[in-house]
Amino acid sequence: MVSLLGVLTVWAWQGKPRHTSSDTGQITETAQTLARVVRRRWEDEAILRQLFEPAPLPVIWTCCRRGELTDRTTRPDSAILCHADVPDELVETFQTTRQRVVVLGPGGSGKTTFAVLLVLALLRTRNTDDPVPVLCPLSSFDPSRETVRDWLQRRVTEDYPALSDVQRYGTSSIVELLTEHRLVPVLDGLDEVPAARQAGVLAALNDTLPTNAPLVLTCRTNDYARAVRESTPLANATVLEPAPLHVGQTLAALRLAAPRQQRPEWDTLAAHLSQNPDSPVGHVLTSPLMATMARSVYAGGDRDPTELTDLRRFPTLPAVEHHLLDALIPTLYARSRRQSPTGGWNAEKARRYLTFLAQGLSKQGTFDFAWWKLHTWSSALTNPWRRAATWLAIALVGHLVTNPFLVLFFGAPWEIVPMCMAQATAVVPMFLLSSRAPVALATIGHRTGFSALVALSGGLAISPAAVPFLPGANVAHKVLGATASVGLCLWLVVLAAGLPAPPERPNRGRPGIAQWSRRLPRALGITACVAVSSSLFFASYAAYLHRDGEPRFLASLRDGLVIGAVLGIGLAFLRWIRSASAADDQESLEETLRADRHWHCSAAEPVPSCSCCLTPVSERASGSPTHSQISRS
Repeated sequence: MVSLLGVLTVWAWQGKPRHTSSDTGQITETAQTLARVVRRRWEDEAILRQLFEPAPLPVIWTCCRRGELTDRTTRPDSAILCHADVPDELVETFQTTRQRVVVLGPGGSGKTTFAVLLVLALLRTRNTDDPVPVLCPLSSFDPSRETVRDWLQRRVTEDYPALSDVQRYGTSSIVELLTEHRLVPVLDGLDEVPAARQAGVLAALNDTLPTNAPLVLTCRTNDYARAVRESTPLANATVLEPAPLHVGQTLAALRLAAPRQQRPEWDTLAAHLSQNPDSPVGHVLTSPLMATMARSVYAGGDRDPTELTDLRRFPTLPAVEHHLLDALIPTLYARSRRQSPTGGWNAEKARRYLTFLAQGLSKQGTFDFAWWKLHTWSSALTNPWRRAATWLAIALVGHLVTNPFLVLFFGAPWEIVPMCMAQATAVVPMFLLSSRAPVALATIGHRTGFSALVALSGGLAISPAAVPFLPGANVAHKVLGATASVGLCLWLVVLAAGLPAPPERPNRGRPGIAQWSRRLPRALGITACVAVSSSLFFASYAAYLHRDGEPRFLASLRDGLVIGAVLGIGLAFLRWIRSASAADDQESLEETLRADRHWHCSAAEPVPSCSCCLTPVSERASGSPTHSQISRS
């Protein structure tokens, strides 16, 4: 009972936050921290997307004239004329539209770029009490599983893990920011939600968020029209759509981004288009996406843009598009290798890996690249039976290699080899049962109960192998004792490390000395609690087995204390590295992978899913193209 209460105390201590809700100071601090990390992240992403080389493309956004796409209470305002490359106009447009905007357009028309530029413009002019814009991809939202508020809270906490520090920001700061209209959700990509639930997402936004709450939504025009027919338009929102880029404006922007020695070549291309206005390259350059692609391919001076004038090589619009898409990866990776000769990736190798990822995402039918779920792309790693068999083989090999050393160098009896080999079968029921775990074991009771069930299954599998080697004649007592001993040990491990099943999301955390004065007493308390509990349990178990008077009580007390201290230190260490180390913690994909030291077990805290098209995932050091650029290709 002492051991049981000790384990429960440790687990309850880990799971119970100090604050049940956020106070006014915590909400204000959350807003300031969120504004800081959002601006830093999207400024870096804008640079990597080359949005400011030397300026964003001059796309003009006006009020949509299709009445069926607009809420009845919102009348089109013909005075709205917003240039995407003028930040002041972006802010003014957002404010004059009552801070509720729907951004429509065909594929590649610059909707995501508009959202990024709007977020940065609002953050640069933001005062202390102004709302904080946060860009979130909509592709992961399922209204049948969670509400808009719950999803937004989860996304913001996952994308910006510093805000998951409930000791500093409380547990309800994001919800309070939404309630007080101090958060501007910029929801990108309604068209990337499965078509069957696009109308449900639109209805959920109308039903959950007040009509005066700030909101920005982007979507392809045809998808939004279909969702509106099945539901209703976004309430009280102004609908914007882009005007096609003028070829002259595009060429002027591309010429400014090119090196000085390459500008005559752009003049040659401009002369060709003036003489051949229906040329395929002219139509391609009216698309913001293709114009951005052309800037990425030709701006470095590696290629000659006059090659686009060859009508035999590029007779149609798709031919020009395919050429730009094919040239993107080699150009950017070659540029990266020149910037960092000792680092960076080979273009052909990168293309091979990116092709594999693109094919996998297509088969999964998603735009979200959840890198920690790559195991689901292989049936051999997804099937619970195969996973259990794999770990059984690993356990058998491990015992076969290590146990002879125990016999030869530490004097263990030879019987330990077959006994441990038989005990390895415990992994089979544990893995099979863990695959049945609910997606979210939210409460302490659920985690404790299900972990106890998994540990009990492992203890029952081990006890038959241990019975022949235990003293005493009563088989029932042997089975009961072995099951209790092994089951409790497994329970402690499962509670600390998580269920032996692939996680829904990876762990995000890193060792840090922030708030050490609060963490150190907890770590010492965890270690002491587990050590004392383990010591008492081992001593009691030894006294039960050796009722004939053999003096094993003190030795078992000592052994239990040592083992418990080791396990307690492990628990404290796991808790330490699963805590955010700084208030402005911002991690790239590479840093998250490096910090994810527990990819094989359930995560203690949520971590961001990485949307390949929309969430900023960048190889910051190498200057390689972003996943968003590649996925569009």
